[in-house]
Amino acid sequence: MLTRIVKLHFQADKIDDFLSHFETIKWKVAHFPGCQGMKLLRGENDPCLVFTYSVWESTDALENYRKSDVFQNLWPKIKIWFDQKPEAWSVETHFDGFPKNLNQI
Repeated sequence: MLTRIVKLHFQADKIDDFLSHFETIKWKVAHFPGCQGMKLLRGENDPCLVFTYSVWESTDALENYRKSDVFQNLWPKIKIWFDQKPEAWSVETHFDGFPKNLNQI
């Protein structure tokens, strides 16, 4: 398993455009083959700051997504709305103290 965390910071006048667009593609990403799930997190003190948090079966699964039409159509559209360079990390989980189903909390 591989967790991918991507930090995106949007222009103040474009964050609503991003959030609206995200609504149209979120399930395409979350249900992409090899994706185990995805979250969009928004900064508490900075509404223009968002993180995507996704879990992938493998590095190959993530790379398949990055080469897919879904990603190739998404990235060029949103990158013009950034006001900072995006940052991304691929990490492995070494401890997970969360319940298996957070929706039951």
